[in-house]
Amino acid sequence: MHKKIRIILVASVIAAVGGIAVAARDGKDESKPAAPPAGAPMAPQVPVAEAITRTITPSTEFTGFLAAPKVVELRSRVGGAVDAVSVPEGSLVRKGQLLFQIDPRPFQVALDTATAQLRQAEVLSSQAQADFDRAERLVATGALSRKTYDDAVSARNARQAQVQAAKATVAAAQLDLSYARVSAPIAGRVDRVLVTEGNLVSGGGAGAATLLTTIVSIDPVHVYFDIDEATYVNVVSRSRPGSGTHASLPVQVGLSTDRNFPYKGVLDFVGNAIDRSTGTIRARAVVPNPDGRLTPGLFARAKLSTASSRQAVLIDDQAVGTDQGRNYVLVVGENNQAQYRPIELGPVVDGLRVINGGLQGGEKIIIKGLVRPGMTVTPRMVPMQGPAAPAAGAPDATKTAASAPAVPAESAKAAGAAGADQVKADSAAGSAEARK
Repeated sequence: MHKKIRIILVASVIAAVGGIAVAARDGKDESKPAAPPAGAPMAPQVPVAEAITRTITPSTEFTGFLAAPKVVELRSRVGGAVDAVSVPEGSLVRKGQLLFQIDPRPFQVALDTATAQLRQAEVLSSQAQADFDRAERLVATGALSRKTYDDAVSARNARQAQVQAAKATVAAAQLDLSYARVSAPIAGRVDRVLVTEGNLVSGGGAGAATLLTTIVSIDPVHVYFDIDEATYVNVVSRSRPGSGTHASLPVQVGLSTDRNFPYKGVLDFVGNAIDRSTGTIRARAVVPNPDGRLTPGLFARAKLSTASSRQAVLIDDQAVGTDQGRNYVLVVGENNQAQYRPIELGPVVDGLRVINGGLQGGEKIIIKGLVRPGMTVTPRMVPMQGPAAPAAGAPDATKTAASAPAVPAESAKAAGAAGADQVKADSAAGSAEARK
């Protein structure tokens, strides 16, 4: 009997202790905040920037090439052996600088011979003049026949002509002697040497003369490019160079390695006809090149100003989407909701896209991200900048945002399931204590 009473008391104490533990655990669970539903979507975080307003000058870009205004194929005007070569290959030369020296001795001998012949002709001319003066005095007194007088006049004139011919021969010999010194006819950059010293070169006409080297002028340089028909009709035809009614159109030039257009020039030539096969007309700009950095033959980009400066809205080209041929951006509206906004695109200026309509300056747009119109987003403000704006080695803010790992729905479900399993484990532990 006493043993049965003792068992009942022990069971009652165990049940009371288990109830108190369960009540304490339930109170602790109620104090915790309720976890969000496992399937609830999270608002994606996206880079957002404000559309900026900037003063721009409308322009059109063309592709072309650089050319030298003057190109010289340096050839020898006289033949002979090359005695010396003083060409600074690939360097700048000044006008009149000696580059090649041809053996001058044959030409010096020819000059000396021509000079001696001139002296002989002058002596004979003096004798003929004296004979003429004597005959003129005698014919006046009748002591000399008329025929003898006429012979004296003819002889004098012939000797004078021989003097003129001898002078011409001397001048030609002097010219040939000067041609033995081959100098730079223009200032510019000289090419490599094609004939070294000791070789024989031929002179004469352009086809027969030996090519020695080439020289191109470098300051200024010409930029040739083709203008489309619409730009020509709307802009260039009204300001053709040389018309005298308008100032020359400004042209900005950049190389393939330049981000912008650092070189300034003016339009100085437009062709006289449209090429019907391409619908373009050839144009030329002249650009100063004092440092010689612009080399003839390089690919060039030319930007021709087509109108006066105006205020324009600019955005990052990454923010522009395409929907069945229409361009649009996603604007962050009230309650951070993405709104569909059709826009009209303009040219690219300094890495940013010009917006001709549909967007106002200061409006916040989504730069990039998987966002649909009507979705609620979490904006992360970034500066509006073109793709080439960040410095070398600096991370792109929008790229960092895009690469930041988002929490997927599967991870949220897994976390919720893990929490539920923990609650079940705690409940099972409490039941075990109660059973003990």
